[in-house]
Amino acid sequence: MKKHMVEEDVYILAIESSCDETAAAVVKNGRQVLSNVISSQIALHTLYGGVVPEIASRKHIEKINQVIEAALKEADMTLDQMTAIAVTYGPGLVGALLVGVAEAKAIAYAAKKPLVGVHHIEGHVSANFIEHPDLEPPFVCLIVSGGHTHLVVVKDYGEFEILGRTRDDAAGEAFDKVARAVGLGYPGGPKVDKAAKEGTAMLLYFHVPG
Repeated sequence: MKKHMVEEDVYILAIESSCDETAAAVVKNGRQVLSNVISSQIALHTLYGGVVPEIASRKHIEKINQVIEAALKEADMTLDQMTAIAVTYGPGLVGALLVGVAEAKAIAYAAKKPLVGVHHIEGHVSANFIEHPDLEPPFVCLIVSGGHTHLVVVKDYGEFEILGRTRDDAAGEAFDKVARAVGLGYPGGPKVDKAAKEGTAMLLYFHVPG
């Protein structure tokens, strides 16, 4: 009997369509990104000052096959070599999510591969394992993404405890609203960040009635 068993590598084809970007990636053993292809809609939604759900859904339909094919090609792998198909199932824009989920279901069925639904916010937390290969639970994670702001304790892989979250508006959305209000445009985060770095210290005076 062998003392050490060689574990087979796990390759995941990951699909994301929760908002305004159509994305696909091939990930090896949960830590190594072999490809990451993104089709952005920012230029289109900038015309409207924010993401228009119906337009986002239609663009996902147009781009999703191209993005998946490009991700497999960039990784120099085939669909048959994938261990499983993963897809964002929520939260996000309903119409946009449906495109990714329907695509993932069809691919998994046709290729006879397991289908794994991924929670959007858990995906953000798990991205830290890719950015920091030596990272191991437990740790505290702050998620500030679009419509979601959470402070979470990651107790173990796949085990989370939410310490707190916003009840009214999320930090990401606040950036977009402030940018729109002061005429910086969309997307707000990068534009506010750039303006802050270029600005000079100044005092703000407020007139309090009465």
